[in-house]
Amino acid sequence: MAAGLCLHLCPRLRAFAASSRPFFAAQSGALPLLLRRAGPAMPLAARARRGLSSSTAAAPPAEDDDFATAADLRFEPPLEVVKYPDPVLRARNKRINTFDASLRALADEMFDVMYKTDGIGLSAPQVGVNVQLMVFNPAGVKGEGEEIVLVNPVVYKSAKRLLVFEEGCLSFPGIYANVVRPESVKIEAQDVTGAKIKVKLSGLPARVFQHEFDHLLGILFFDRMTMDVLETVREQLKNLEKKYEERTGLLSPETVENYKGTKDVFSFSR
Repeated sequence: MAAGLCLHLCPRLRAFAASSRPFFAAQSGALPLLLRRAGPAMPLAARARRGLSSSTAAAPPAEDDDFATAADLRFEPPLEVVKYPDPVLRARNKRINTFDASLRALADEMFDVMYKTDGIGLSAPQVGVNVQLMVFNPAGVKGEGEEIVLVNPVVYKSAKRLLVFEEGCLSFPGIYANVVRPESVKIEAQDVTGAKIKVKLSGLPARVFQHEFDHLLGILFFDRMTMDVLETVREQLKNLEKKYEERTGLLSPETVENYKGTKDVFSFSR
């Protein structure tokens, strides 16, 4: 029904984005209508009526070294999209506990990169910054739609209903393939000011969020593909590995030949 955050606007996704309702209703000076500060958890019976899984995926307690330092957030513009199989895409991404001008500057730069590359979303590791930050705009056009910034996101519920949709990824130029994901998810996160938010995502925003959230876990979209789908893009993945070796003079840090099978679509952990 939709596609992932670091996705290119492939024709099918572009049509979906054009027909989608706004993600957050804009309200000047207040939290968007669909955005709620964290409150009491919904009773289990109510969650079941809404068709959501009762499984949880709470974030583990953060140690001091799990938080990003000022050096971790430092970057030199202009940023560029990191391509598979660069190891930065598999590296651990630190949580953020400093919400300042540096974080806002990074988010702004990520939006610029996203728009320039015809994306609808981007995660920080995709521009070489290993922190828990994602940005997206389902419209994919600067000045249109709604720009969303999520920091330290956690998925705590996912729908039982699964949907198949074609996804692409800025870190995998030219590669598109079907990926199965839950129809909706409930998440907790912080915004760029540090305010806690809690929201249910469905449709295109849910698909986009899940794709980008995977990046924050070091999971790439071909990890979610079934073996038969993977076969349709295997040679393209091998070509990216070859280009990496030619560009860097190093052996590819991973190869699709060692692929172990589909990552459980219900699993939001590495």
